[in-house]
Amino acid sequence: MEDQNNKKGYDDFFGSEGSGEPKQSGGEERNGGSFDAQQAKPSYYYTYGPLNGERNQAQQANGYDPSEDRSGSAPGAEEQPALAQPPQLRTFTTSGNGKGAFQVREKRGTSFKSVFLSFLAGVLVVGGLMYTADVRNWFTPTSETAATTQSEGNTSGAGSSTGTDSGSASMIAARPDNLADLFEKASPAVIKIETYVQASRSNGGGLLDDPFFRQFFGDNYPGVTQEEEPQGQMQQSGIGTGFFFDSTGYILTNQHVIGDADEIRVTVQGYDKPFTAKLLGSNYDLDLAVIKIEGEKAFPTLPLGSSDDIEIGDWVVAIGNPYGFDHTITAGVLSAKERPIDIQDANGERNYKHLLQTDASINPGNSGGPLLNVNGEVIGINTAVSSQAQGIGFAIPTSTITEVLESLKNNTEVPKEPAPFIGAELGQMTDEIAKQLGIDKAQGSLVRSVYYNSPAYLAGLKQYDVILGIEGKEMNTTDALIAEIQSRKVGDEVEFNIIRQGQEMNLTVKIGDRNEFGVE
Repeated sequence: MEDQNNKKGYDDFFGSEGSGEPKQSGGEERNGGSFDAQQAKPSYYYTYGPLNGERNQAQQANGYDPSEDRSGSAPGAEEQPALAQPPQLRTFTTSGNGKGAFQVREKRGTSFKSVFLSFLAGVLVVGGLMYTADVRNWFTPTSETAATTQSEGNTSGAGSSTGTDSGSASMIAARPDNLADLFEKASPAVIKIETYVQASRSNGGGLLDDPFFRQFFGDNYPGVTQEEEPQGQMQQSGIGTGFFFDSTGYILTNQHVIGDADEIRVTVQGYDKPFTAKLLGSNYDLDLAVIKIEGEKAFPTLPLGSSDDIEIGDWVVAIGNPYGFDHTITAGVLSAKERPIDIQDANGERNYKHLLQTDASINPGNSGGPLLNVNGEVIGINTAVSSQAQGIGFAIPTSTITEVLESLKNNTEVPKEPAPFIGAELGQMTDEIAKQLGIDKAQGSLVRSVYYNSPAYLAGLKQYDVILGIEGKEMNTTDALIAEIQSRKVGDEVEFNIIRQGQEMNLTVKIGDRNEFGVE
């Protein structure tokens, strides 16, 4: 009975006994009785595919031994002819284990390990290409690549030194990647300046009480209080910076760093003890000073460059002693040129002109230190910062320094820059003043007084004259009139348009030099 059931199941799939052809699904024949592979494939695949092992186990449980019958017929049944393999189905292979079981190899999906390894391989390839492109400058413009190649070739000994300097200068101008070398060479020439006053007068008139000094150095600048040292002893009043410009010991710094110090001490790299410096010359208006120390050997120096050659946006470097942190380097760019600022202090008003503006970090203690270009040349002296902003510092340009350096060094009088003026005190017109003078409306500037023997006096300008403009150009405010006068050169003859006792008239005034008249 068991054998008949097996025989029946076999015939249900393969057809009648001895047919040798598989039974078509639904008894239909297509294309003239040919075998429909696509319709039979799902059943065929899943029967003799992954479930082949389960089917063999079921047959063995029913007494069927595949090793005894390789024809595929049930035990005890009549011998059946060999089944012809459908030519259309090529997805299975016959096992070579001698048992005659059909095995179908299912196409395996891509494993996560393969995907991950492919991803890593891609990363390595792309990364290698990016690194090679960066090293070999594949995407760098031709001119810059040529400069870099020439520089590298000259460094290795193939080429002239001129080519090396040209290539290096080109790269430095684009990016200051030589700051470490610059600092190593420039730092020994930068010195620390400490000023001292007698403790008996430290609480009155010292630099720490100077409004200008406070504006730059801040209200909490570290200093020695009177209680920390007995009367009669030297007391520290401030810290600043300077640099050697002459190997025999000449140092350039700001005048406000030195001030009225009783003693100046200079700390130099490589020396255990500070030097006592001597003040040679100083100038209050220019805020420059030269001091000198004596040593047994030559001191390192910094070359003075040209502030006229540097452009806005060029890289600059500041070296100094901010808050007592010796030899601190900061870098930035040149933000602007020809900046004028005015600072009031206890001794008067300092009128700075032609200053360099930079965003290189400058703090209390940097004053007097060098502002360098990327070639290590001094193009300015760090002098002041804006107390209401960040990244706004100012330096005195070398174009101003070189004109007076010899005078400061030799302690001779520094020639003052010409200051155009006419020698009259001016005031803004008001409606009340205009009514008193019989003028229809308040316009122009009122002459309040005239200095004796001044250009205005010699030209016939009088008190209570009203200056309407210059050479036909109206000047409605006093500030505009003063700015126009200061824009003229000393010796220029200028026509002033005035009203005197209700009558309009013109006066020609020869612009004079304020320094010659000794007036502020």
